[in-house]
Amino acid sequence: MNEGVAPATPASVSGVPRVTPAPGPKPRRTAPLSVIVGALQSAQGAILPALFVAFSTRSSGIWIGVAVGLALAIIGGLFAYISWRRLTYTIQQQDIRVESGVLSRSARSVPYERIQDVSLEQSLIPRLFGLVAVKFETGAGGGEDLSLSFLTEDQGEELRQLVRERRDGQEVGEAITETGAATPAKSAEQAEPLFTMGPRRLFTFGLFEFSLAVFAVLAGMLQYVESFVDFEIWDPEVWEVFVRDQASTVTTLGPYAQVASAIAGLIGVFLIGSATGLFRTFAREWDFLLERTARGFRRRRGLFTRTDVVMPVHRVQGITIGTRAIRYRFGWHSLRFVSLAQDAGASSHVVAPFAKLGEIAPIVEAAGFHMAGESADWHRASERYLVDSVVIDALSVLALGVAGWSACLTFAPEWSEVALGATLVLTGLAAMIAVVSWKFRRHALDATQVMVRSGLLSPTSQIATRLKLHSVEIAQGPLSRLRGYATLHLGQAGGVFAIPGIPVERAREVRRKVMATIAATDFSQLESQSAA
Repeated sequence: MNEGVAPATPASVSGVPRVTPAPGPKPRRTAPLSVIVGALQSAQGAILPALFVAFSTRSSGIWIGVAVGLALAIIGGLFAYISWRRLTYTIQQQDIRVESGVLSRSARSVPYERIQDVSLEQSLIPRLFGLVAVKFETGAGGGEDLSLSFLTEDQGEELRQLVRERRDGQEVGEAITETGAATPAKSAEQAEPLFTMGPRRLFTFGLFEFSLAVFAVLAGMLQYVESFVDFEIWDPEVWEVFVRDQASTVTTLGPYAQVASAIAGLIGVFLIGSATGLFRTFAREWDFLLERTARGFRRRRGLFTRTDVVMPVHRVQGITIGTRAIRYRFGWHSLRFVSLAQDAGASSHVVAPFAKLGEIAPIVEAAGFHMAGESADWHRASERYLVDSVVIDALSVLALGVAGWSACLTFAPEWSEVALGATLVLTGLAAMIAVVSWKFRRHALDATQVMVRSGLLSPTSQIATRLKLHSVEIAQGPLSRLRGYATLHLGQAGGVFAIPGIPVERAREVRRKVMATIAATDFSQLESQSAA
């Protein structure tokens, strides 16, 4: 071997110049401020354990609680730093890849075409640092959606824009950041406001969101009361003495004072429930804004936790217009979009939580639907289905009532007559509810949509476009086959759409018309046409 002579490389032997492969995209980390946010969130989570330790230890309890809180905060901050170092994401041409894990590593790649929606969420602490959590919703359910916590607001918006454009197969205008990474250039999109709620609307909305959840919270806190009070909170004798004393005090008052105290108690409960509803409404819906952009619908809301969700028009599978018993009397309704993506765990996006029908109609039209007109051909379920429903519901309640009446005869004969009367009343009420439900549940089919209405005190309307339905199924059990009716299941992505108890002939007619629409649709062009 000759010294001083470099060994021949394959490229020099063959005479062909060696081609160095182009470097692939580099993994990136989330914002460094995520470590501080993680530490603060750990400190926030350590408050309750510290308080519990402080109250549960009699001597030097405060110092022990402080020590426990600091230890948990420090451990949480250290874990936040390690998690940040071990979390990377890579933006590739066909998918986005996220690698995470401290003790055990996991890597997940999600193709852009599988991503249904990209939403930005800001809870209180990340919002103070200008950070957002980016959530990639795949429609898989079961908590399998991908998320990145946390990016800066600009990085989050750029990443969402990039994913949307690559998912839709469009050309991506890219800019080079200081780190050399390619990110999509921001485009100024004109947005048309469709629906907004100011403080006055939120106040009215909050009054209808009456809630007694605060009493449930107080009941849960009772388990800690014994640490700093002198009596046993769960001792029945303590409460027996307390109730007896209060009852003797009330009996000494005059009848007017008793009525006034009862009214004052009811007013107090109403004020507490109203205040709770107002707080929850303002916290969830503050600065609510729904816009129509070139990309679809954009919804922003939240006081402490700010969410920013974009819903492409072509991904709206159906709509639901709902209300409640009291607010319906004042003309208030809500509008939801049924989508593959999820909104706070639900398979529908609330786009108008508290609105009049006149405000809902333009949103419905912008989504490619239309409200049912006066000329709609409404159909009810079969009358045989009505008879069967009345008999089954009444017999079910009657059987339970008879069982309770028999128990009263054995253990409390003095209450047997009351139990028998309640059984008869509830049985008649169950039969009446079945009749009312049948009367106010209707369905209609027009040239483009399938519509269902149901409910008397709080009516609900479901609307689905025929060309976005995936399947049509006619289901019959033994009784329905014998009686000649069926349940029609319409396959809707992200939702449930069923019409129970309709005659078999009607079910076949609806299936034939819907399948004709589906068969005549070129689904390879559907998304691009909707986006346009």
